[in-house]
Amino acid sequence: MKVLGLAGSPRRGGNTDILLARALEGARSVGAETESVVLANLDIEPCRHCEGCVDTGVCVVDDDMQPMHRKLLQADRLILASPIFFMSVTAQAKIFIDRCQALWALKYLLKERHPTASDGSRRRGLFISVGGQKWPYLFDAAVPVVKAFFSVCDVEYGEELFFRDIDPVGAVKSHPTALQDAFEAGRRLVGQSSPPHLLE
Repeated sequence: MKVLGLAGSPRRGGNTDILLARALEGARSVGAETESVVLANLDIEPCRHCEGCVDTGVCVVDDDMQPMHRKLLQADRLILASPIFFMSVTAQAKIFIDRCQALWALKYLLKERHPTASDGSRRRGLFISVGGQKWPYLFDAAVPVVKAFFSVCDVEYGEELFFRDIDPVGAVKSHPTALQDAFEAGRRLVGQSSPPHLLE
């Protein structure tokens, strides 16, 4: 079972990085093979909306997104971790998502789908996010973006793990349950059972 973790924060060692690491640790504890990719370290141009991918499902822009498309299609489970910037995912995460237009063409125009994992189960994803505000609607704008991204990748939006009112670097370590919540979410993601509820 291959689990691909996408670190969407431009800040290394921050709260979403910490939670992503714990979730991947949880996945490994039940036998998964994990990989974490820092999106800020990739050389990715914005989508040009040139429609160069519509006939082939392959993006014409030759940068670090090409191998990432392959990783997305080969992953059995997917985790996106991004803090909230101006009510949505970070620019690093959004540019990555936008460049998945080629996968949209592959799925909807060329009818090539990748809905099942290597063990025959439905591919599933986890969205981890942290925000500095207390607003109850803090994550409402980001969720549809991530759901659309997962859908294009043929990944079921299986679970979300959100934490409000956390901002300083490493502050999530002081949360009474966050690290264990992330660990258990990683375990559930690999397991066949569905989460008991969407964590908020």
